[in-house]
Amino acid sequence: MEAAAAINVYPFHRTKTIHLVRHAQGFHNLNEDLDSLLSEEFFDARLTPVGWKQVDTLRKHVQSRGISKKIELVITSPMSRTIETAVGTFGGEEHSDDLNVPPLMVENAGGNNRPAISSLNCPPVLAIEDCRELIGVLPNVRRRSISEYRPLYPAIDFSMIEHDEDVFWKPDVFETEDEITARGLKFFKWLLTRKEKEIAVVTHSAFLIFSMLHFGNDCDLFIQSEIRGSFANAELRSIVLIDRSRIGSDSSNNFPGGIPRGLDLPVDIAIKKNPEFQKRLKSLVK
Repeated sequence: MEAAAAINVYPFHRTKTIHLVRHAQGFHNLNEDLDSLLSEEFFDARLTPVGWKQVDTLRKHVQSRGISKKIELVITSPMSRTIETAVGTFGGEEHSDDLNVPPLMVENAGGNNRPAISSLNCPPVLAIEDCRELIGVLPNVRRRSISEYRPLYPAIDFSMIEHDEDVFWKPDVFETEDEITARGLKFFKWLLTRKEKEIAVVTHSAFLIFSMLHFGNDCDLFIQSEIRGSFANAELRSIVLIDRSRIGSDSSNNFPGGIPRGLDLPVDIAIKKNPEFQKRLKSLVK
């Protein structure tokens, strides 16, 4: 019984594989001085040249491990650095005007000096407000208007973002730890309602830290460190999200057994003939 306490089992259809990715290096990551970060120079910071090299390396990793073929949906925070990381890592090859599909990213989007990225043969990319960075005060966590993003990233789905302008960012108030944590838990519960079984989420450091702090309480300290440890730029960490409260509605692949149904001798008959065993069994499955 002690050995069993260290492990657990869950129905497969109550789980999802989530690939958590922190964005690659942005220009704001080059400056650790808080006063300097208050400069508008870092507004919605884009990826540095080193950041794009990190994206190229991560792309090779997800392709060599077969991860990119399994992912059914890519979710990104609606910030330039996360969008660039998402399309660079999980998007198609270079876009051509001959293709009858819109690009995920146009050539030289926002002056990034990168070729256009195709939306062909890659999972859909969905922008979600709930997985943004800690909001407030710093210009690097204030997003652009959605109408500015759309021409640069034509194939990204921004339909779930309600406001064109950033109505959540405040110049003098940071989001509290409780608020970002609640936002994170709300986001992960929402993931359970999605039909996709394998999802990539491209997001930010503080969002990941405060969200992950509330998972893994029943795990060994080493496992907790794997779940809760801070993320490096362009780090990918794969987790299994478990639905223990029937939040989602995934259908089961379980098979009910032989047809027609009947007693599977000799165990079923033994149970049927032993009232004490039936009583014990019922107490165990309550």
